[in-house]
Amino acid sequence: MNLAPKDPEIYGVMAEYHTPRELLEAIHAAKDAGWKTMDAFTPYPIEEVFEELGHHHSKVPLIVLVGGIIGGIGGFFLQYWVSAIEYPINIGGRPFNSWPAFIPVTFECTILLAALSAVFGMFALNGLPQPYHPVFNVKGFALASRNRYFLLIEHRDPKFTREAARTFLSSTNAHEVSDVEP
Repeated sequence: MNLAPKDPEIYGVMAEYHTPRELLEAIHAAKDAGWKTMDAFTPYPIEEVFEELGHHHSKVPLIVLVGGIIGGIGGFFLQYWVSAIEYPINIGGRPFNSWPAFIPVTFECTILLAALSAVFGMFALNGLPQPYHPVFNVKGFALASRNRYFLLIEHRDPKFTREAARTFLSSTNAHEVSDVEP
């Protein structure tokens, strides 16, 4: 167990790589060395990176399912309440609860609430909008949207000290290692 004091003036230490293979090798090495609280930044989604970092489980499908069920039930009972309880009109001798006529609106309400749940659930789970993140202060981080790959070890990692993180990331053949100030 590392009893070294945490460094509260730093968000983490970040390393820059030129290829996705270098980034993946660094993630493997970091996991093997016991680092747990890491994040990666790439110009495009790389499935292997997300799998290695443990980002493969999402709550969005459950949120969409719950939103769709609520939308379907809400759409059906809104029509039932209007047609059978609040404003019943006998048209052509049909029953007030004419459920086959309710199917198109029920379906549309299901789709509408499922889609809205997907959008707002994704925003909430991703912490968006996020106009500021400490990695934006790193000098070369603008290259993450073009052609560079970054690995960040955060200060929340139980093993984290500035020196240990910098030494480790330097040993992974990083092209540049930077401190990330909050």
